[in-house]
Amino acid sequence: MTQHPGINPPPFSSIITDISENKIFLKETYCYPRGGGQQGDTGTITNIDLQTELLETLPGESIIHPVTSTEGFDIGDEVLCTINQVRRNKNTTMHTVQHIVSAIANDMFSAETVGNQISEEYTRIDLLFPDRDKFNSEDLQQAVNDIIKSNKNVRIHNWERERILGHEQMRHTKFMDRIPDTVKELRVVEIVGVDLCPCGGTHVDNTSKLDEMSITNVKSKGAGKLRISYSLNNH
Repeated sequence: MTQHPGINPPPFSSIITDISENKIFLKETYCYPRGGGQQGDTGTITNIDLQTELLETLPGESIIHPVTSTEGFDIGDEVLCTINQVRRNKNTTMHTVQHIVSAIANDMFSAETVGNQISEEYTRIDLLFPDRDKFNSEDLQQAVNDIIKSNKNVRIHNWERERILGHEQMRHTKFMDRIPDTVKELRVVEIVGVDLCPCGGTHVDNTSKLDEMSITNVKSKGAGKLRISYSLNNH
């Protein structure tokens, strides 16, 4: 399955293809694996007789579903996977806001996002500035919240590598040289009129579904670099 529902993902059925220690592998999955600074999904996996807790979903050649116990589960079982919607929804909204923060910081201060860590309660973004003395957290916060309130659509595209690298408005492409040439298409997230970048994370479909953000901390991380932490109101 190439797309992850952004918020309120419904339960889905799949088939166990392999079991290794306390790890379950599925034929198809909607569980988001940890990556790109975003936490992996948690939840439950249930067969006809038993339920086991799904711990944080992890990346791998096949997506890894760590569980508390595989006892009573067998290869070939049809299972029902239920994603923890509260955790997913918080991570999804945090991640979408991160796109806006990174895009606006780039527009206002020519700052490049060089790292991020997204969690349910707060997110931190490392920004590299040509001149960090020009940074103003109040201006950034206001600009981001203006975008959140402007009902911008969020679109998901699958584009070829050449189109991504050749697009003059595309942000955050330096990592692409680490992706094997056999991968011909990548997922691109577009916040209309605001941001365009390759990303495999989960996102809302309109900024109206986001809470406004508050910058809670700004910390120096060396020459030209600041770490911006934020939370979402009513989150």
